[in-house]
Amino acid sequence: MGSRQRRRYHGGCAAPGAAPGAAACLAAALLLLMLAFHCVLSPPLGDGGRNDPPRPQGPTFVQSNNPGELRRNVLAMDTNVHASNVLRDGSKMGEELWDSGAGNDFYGCSNASTEFAGAEANTESNRYLMIEASGGLNQQRTGIIDAVIAARILKATLVIPKLDQKSFWEDSSDFADIFDADYFISSLSEDVKIIWQLPDTMISKKYLPYKIRVPRKCTPFCYENRVLPALSKKNVVQLTKFDYRVSNRLETYLQKLRCRVNYHALRFTDAIHEMGGILVQRMREKSGGRFIALHLRFEPDMLAFSGCYYGGGETERRELGTIRKRWKTLHEADPDRERRHGKCPLTPEEVGLMLRALGFGRGVHMYVASGDVYGGEETLAPLKALFPNFYSKETLASKEELEPFLPFSSRMAALDFVVCDQSNVFVTNNNGNMARMLAGRRRYFGHKRTIRPNTRKLNSLFLNRTSMSWDTFASKVQTFQKGFMGEPNEVEPGRGGFYEYPLDCICQKSKARTEHTIDPLSKDTTDIMENHLTNREGRDVDFMERTLLPAGSSNETEADYSHGNGLDIPEMDDVVSD
Repeated sequence: MGSRQRRRYHGGCAAPGAAPGAAACLAAALLLLMLAFHCVLSPPLGDGGRNDPPRPQGPTFVQSNNPGELRRNVLAMDTNVHASNVLRDGSKMGEELWDSGAGNDFYGCSNASTEFAGAEANTESNRYLMIEASGGLNQQRTGIIDAVIAARILKATLVIPKLDQKSFWEDSSDFADIFDADYFISSLSEDVKIIWQLPDTMISKKYLPYKIRVPRKCTPFCYENRVLPALSKKNVVQLTKFDYRVSNRLETYLQKLRCRVNYHALRFTDAIHEMGGILVQRMREKSGGRFIALHLRFEPDMLAFSGCYYGGGETERRELGTIRKRWKTLHEADPDRERRHGKCPLTPEEVGLMLRALGFGRGVHMYVASGDVYGGEETLAPLKALFPNFYSKETLASKEELEPFLPFSSRMAALDFVVCDQSNVFVTNNNGNMARMLAGRRRYFGHKRTIRPNTRKLNSLFLNRTSMSWDTFASKVQTFQKGFMGEPNEVEPGRGGFYEYPLDCICQKSKARTEHTIDPLSKDTTDIMENHLTNREGRDVDFMERTLLPAGSSNETEADYSHGNGLDIPEMDDVVSD
């Protein structure tokens, strides 16, 4: 908002005396008052160019004590910022918004040490490990990576993992339909022996895979006690529903192996890479060089599972409540509690307001990776008003180009992964598997700008938005986002999930230089991140039980864990958060 200037008036209104002069003074004063009132209520003037901040279009704001309605109407608030502070590419605050200056002093380092035994020396004959991955693309990715780690721990030969084709995602793709299997095998040949299928001598009734489901966060000691006895006796073991079944905390040599698998060996097929590259090229052509990629999770199933309220009134409560009843073991939803704890993803309009408050202007080009957004175009309209240069794979590519990928959710998700990975800035409204996986990958490859919302702080800020000016709101957003911008040293070693913070695989070039160049947004963020990480630590507890499985308890069948809807209910949070 521009500041008001005091003006001195000379003439009839300034001097007491004649009645006509007083009347004229009164009339002029009333006219000025009406003009001032009109100016306050009217949107700012502008030429509609790319550097003008938008006047968001949305429902008329109505004062309400209902948090949901306040959040629903937040877009009607004034988001006017000074156009003089907006750069030509549609952002302000300079290059630090797009790049981490301190990131240049860090690099990915995951090579094996000279003490790391090769695959031949570490593999016992007649030990074959099979894996059934679970969930969507990125949840299965974690399972594939950890399968290599499990095989290394057990000194076993790994059979190419089997992907989930039955559950929620309903994707019939095999490993080789998504990933370059030959490259996967060859690039890890010095680490773990990997084969396409069991040898013929093992394919018989005698060697039917012995199925085991290990606990979540199973440590090497856990594998040696729970899996190795069966593997030594049966020769072939199949680990079912294999997602997050290896400890978050491992010895450095195993963490570095995780990174070699994740960031080097596990790459998409040529078809996915080529189509993803085309989408990236088209975004760069339209934007003139750089763009934001937003991973937006706002599907009905995910919202229902979150137990949050998004301001849609009784219709929303009824629709999402009906969906939530599919999972019989879920506790009764407490929306206020979930929001206080930062468990509610930002709405599309809130993501837009956060980015505008950080300094990204109306001219920024945005690629959006999302599923079916709850509320459809009506929900997306506020975000599109804030960032009209709005694209997706469906708008960038023809139906014919996407036809080979359309029937397969994982292959479509892989296209989004490629674009998000190669974007200049990656933003997410959630803490799902894809968000965590990309956050870690972008750290490994140079700390490319990655913005994760501090939902615990931002949720309360959005609820109180009407009580402050835009400048105050923007200042608070920038303060709350310190420690959530993808800078180095945002988390202390040993804290956070490894896929999100692969610190054992990131090396520093020059400590002195880093201390000199580190961005003010990411100065000592230990205190800022403390609550954020503590809130999630319950999920990261490693399994340390040191007991063997009871006799006969490990040969499970699919029926033991199947449900009518194909979902493993206790772990549904990871399925819907992919």
